[in-house]
Amino acid sequence: MLKLKKFRTLVGQSAQVSTQSQEVRVFQRRLWFAVSGMVLLALLLVIRLILLQVIHHDHYTTLSQENRLKVLPIPPTRGLVYSRNGVLLADNRPSFALEVVPERVPALDQALTELGKIIPLDDDQLERFDTERSEKRRFDAVSLKINLTEEEVAIFEANRYRFPGFDIKARLTRYYPLGSQLAHVVGYVGRINVDELNEIDEGDYSGTTHIGKEGVEKAREAVLHGTAGYEQVEVNAQGRILRVVERVAPVPGKDVHLTIDTDLQAAAINALKGQRGAIVAIEPATGAVLAFVSNPAFDPNEFVNGISAKLYAEWRNSPDRPLVNRALQGLYPPGSTVKPAMSIAGLHFGVRTPGDTVWCPGWLQLPGQDHKYRCWQKQGHGTVDLMRSIAESCDVYYYALARDLGIDRMHEILSQFGFGKLTGIDLPGELGGLLPSREWKKRVRKMPWFPGETLINGIGQGFMLATPLQLAHMATILANRGEVLVPRVVAELEDPLTHVVEPIAPFNRPAVEVANAAHWRPAIDGMHEVVQGSHGTARATGAGAAYQYAGKTGTAQLFTIAQDHTVKNQNVTKLLRDHALFIAFAPLEQPEIAVGIIIENGESGSHTAAPIARELFDFYLKQKPPEDDAHS
Repeated sequence: MLKLKKFRTLVGQSAQVSTQSQEVRVFQRRLWFAVSGMVLLALLLVIRLILLQVIHHDHYTTLSQENRLKVLPIPPTRGLVYSRNGVLLADNRPSFALEVVPERVPALDQALTELGKIIPLDDDQLERFDTERSEKRRFDAVSLKINLTEEEVAIFEANRYRFPGFDIKARLTRYYPLGSQLAHVVGYVGRINVDELNEIDEGDYSGTTHIGKEGVEKAREAVLHGTAGYEQVEVNAQGRILRVVERVAPVPGKDVHLTIDTDLQAAAINALKGQRGAIVAIEPATGAVLAFVSNPAFDPNEFVNGISAKLYAEWRNSPDRPLVNRALQGLYPPGSTVKPAMSIAGLHFGVRTPGDTVWCPGWLQLPGQDHKYRCWQKQGHGTVDLMRSIAESCDVYYYALARDLGIDRMHEILSQFGFGKLTGIDLPGELGGLLPSREWKKRVRKMPWFPGETLINGIGQGFMLATPLQLAHMATILANRGEVLVPRVVAELEDPLTHVVEPIAPFNRPAVEVANAAHWRPAIDGMHEVVQGSHGTARATGAGAAYQYAGKTGTAQLFTIAQDHTVKNQNVTKLLRDHALFIAFAPLEQPEIAVGIIIENGESGSHTAAPIARELFDFYLKQKPPEDDAHS
């Protein structure tokens, strides 16, 4: 019994020792985990401190600075635009704008309602604000109302405390002093939209709200805009500027001087007398555009700060199409104005000589066909040579010439006169017209070329289409006896700070290829006969001129007339009457001005368009000082 008690005592002591040992091991394990966790957390803290204090030190220093310092962009001053005679065409005028930073306005709709009670806000302004707000980030300033009156500025300043996030900013607004007179040349600026925002350099346009949309404003955006500057300012907790820490001044845009003569431009507009049409005048020696008229036009000032939906719809839907740049984008059959170029083609390829004659009974038929291709002179012109064919605009002569040349050779020469391709003028949006060919018809119309189409293209009808600019360009090539200069409206660029001028040099393209330079003479003599010969189609226009000049009338027929039928313009609705065209240059030798004119539904080139050219020639040539005075 005693032995049994001792055994139990020894077993109990052993179990107790084992339990204590196990507890020690558990404690040590827990202690190790605790220490390891503390070490790991300390290590993570050290790594985080290294990231904050060493690796990302510059980043967080900048953020800290930006809590105290702000970088504000300074938009550059846009360059001005002048005419060749120094008239200001695009100006910058000071104005006040009410801007909003949406992020800083807790209840924007309520704030706009309250603001509208003290400063009038119409639906168009609110709609434009919503559109612009959707295109910008919430922390960007958005224009709410521009061109505030002094009274509106004073009212807002008195109530500024009620409208956090709203501010009045002084800025320069684009203004076009001559309004519609040069709208299609100078163009206009407008607010930067989403597509433009994705294309421009955001840094360079910081603080800039407008960009060139049309005309020279768009074509020369890069030089007109300038380079943005910035200010680094210290602000307080409320965002108020305390002082300027650093300032980098913006670089203003360059001034652009155009080739346009505003006096001649005004004379051309007056000569149109409100008729729909276009006039382009070019200086042959340089390619400088002297006048560029598309009538009717529009006031570009309406687009600068956002045109109203009502006015835009009115212009867009108007049958007069004031928004269309007729001189650059209007496409018209060139009619008989192509005949001098056609005569050059005939001489070049040897299918005609100046003395060759064609009998004109008033019509021409192709072999095996009953269809008669009629001359405008119903009774015919009789025996016609090259010079007379131009002077009296005999269609039959050119039907026969086109038949003998063929469409391929016609295309070769007429393309050298600028038909069917861009002239290269330094304005955006130019159309190249259409000079048809076999390849074109097969590709576009999926049809073969027919002989009769060659004939009607020989008198500038059929598929042929040209712009008034191309007509003036052709007149310039004729005036230069084949030399081809690219038309241009920009004469020079000027730095407004240094006044250093950068002239834009004339640019030549390959000259018209002729087999003999003497071929120009009979074609130009024929054009001279048009206006100052005894039987020319516009002889009444050239009578009494103090100078010799050359021209060619044209009529663009708008619809097909059935065989053996005659339709008088007075019996046709105005919008279906023939277009009147005229090309000319003066003086005959050493030309100083060449023009292309089209009067929509003007009916007759000789009676409607040619007198305008004479009026412009008289104005432009007579305004020049005598030779002795010019060099004194």
